[in-house]
Amino acid sequence: MSEIEKTKIQESLQEILQQVIELLSRHQLVEGLVHKQDMPRHDLVETLVHKQHLAELQKKLDELHSADIAYILEALPLEQRLLVWDLVKVERDGDILLEVSDAVRESLIASMDSEELLAAAEQLDTDEIADLAPDLPHDVMQELLESLDSQNRARLQSAMSYPEDTVGSLMDFDMVSIRDDISLEVVLRYLRRLGELPGHTDKLFVVDRNDNFRGVLSLKRLLVHDPEASVAAVMAEDAVTFHPDSEAGEAASAFERYDLVSAPVVDRNNKLVGRLTVDVVMDFIREETDSEMLSMAGLREEEDLFATVWKSIQNRWTWLALNLVTAFIASRVIGVFEGSIEKIVALAALMPIVAGIGGNSGNQTTTMIVRALALGQIRGSGIRKLFLKELGVSLVNGLIWGGIIGLVAWFIYRNAALGVVMTGAMMLNLLLAALMGVLIPMLMHKLGRDPAVGSSVMITAVTDSGGFFIFLGLATLFLL
Repeated sequence: MSEIEKTKIQESLQEILQQVIELLSRHQLVEGLVHKQDMPRHDLVETLVHKQHLAELQKKLDELHSADIAYILEALPLEQRLLVWDLVKVERDGDILLEVSDAVRESLIASMDSEELLAAAEQLDTDEIADLAPDLPHDVMQELLESLDSQNRARLQSAMSYPEDTVGSLMDFDMVSIRDDISLEVVLRYLRRLGELPGHTDKLFVVDRNDNFRGVLSLKRLLVHDPEASVAAVMAEDAVTFHPDSEAGEAASAFERYDLVSAPVVDRNNKLVGRLTVDVVMDFIREETDSEMLSMAGLREEEDLFATVWKSIQNRWTWLALNLVTAFIASRVIGVFEGSIEKIVALAALMPIVAGIGGNSGNQTTTMIVRALALGQIRGSGIRKLFLKELGVSLVNGLIWGGIIGLVAWFIYRNAALGVVMTGAMMLNLLLAALMGVLIPMLMHKLGRDPAVGSSVMITAVTDSGGFFIFLGLATLFLL
């Protein structure tokens, strides 16, 4: 899809959202006016007005894809969100609950009773129920398990047993498998009897008489080869496969690397147990990207845009508290050099520049390291080379930009020594930023922690305190 097409889709969604908001505003305005009027058959008039606008809104929602409705729900305040949610057809509830963010899903589920939740979940496939299961009440899950047949119950329990961020938690069971000892003509007749293929089916999975995985038969090969040929003769045996307990991030990288649409999932005994599809992998990548962006800012989890003040405070306070501590440390560093600042007032104006550039440089380095760790690109001797490379980049940047800001300082304050100190402080703080930008995420990764979580906050804290100390220290040594 081109960038122009993406932009058009986004514009269309924005237009639809605006139309929904206008309908909701009109409904609330008219309903408020009617409610205040004293007239005969007041209740009947109010009911008719209520239905008139909501019917138009419901018609608009019926035309939309589940993902578009999810987008609209996420963009509405809670009261309007629940009003729109009540207008959605019951048979679409499950699909929309899967599409919305975790925080919004929580608010929607809280507004539903057990019967509504059970009806919504029963519309979903086994793997989709597993995705929704952590958010469903225990009694609803029990009823749901009892309503499934033995095969789907076993599949659901299997999918729920895998840890989050593993292939097993993402795989689905809706796939087509065929035997390797039949002809392509038999396969074609079998597919015609099915009538419809599972979504994102670009290949069929081949097994032997003992259900051991043998290979894959692409639909392209199925259509262009002689119908009399056997599956074993046409299939590809070097298919990319995954294990249920493999990391989902590695599977996502493989999908990108090999341009996969679907791939088989096999257990340690080489038995076919499920498949991965590109739509699920894309959802995983998007969620991971969102999570990393929030983590870099020190947010613990996705926050509902219209969450209550208290919930937002709970989500944000941890790293704000850490920021307060680091800011206090930085202020104490400045306090140590109060005498120097009193004698040379220019130091107060210049020291934020050193700290700010150091923070930006450190965050650039950290972002590169976190990305490399996520892709598994840092191994063994590569760590040392990467470390030296980042130090080299910071040294050159420090000399160039430090020299420029040193000249500016000399030009403004007519003090050559101040310019030299500015250049030296800039270079040393950029080297410190590079050092911490590599060490902090690497250390967190080694300790089994997510290197993206709060790393920018920690880098900024180090470069602020370090920058102030380096600049004011050099100024004290050489200018006083």
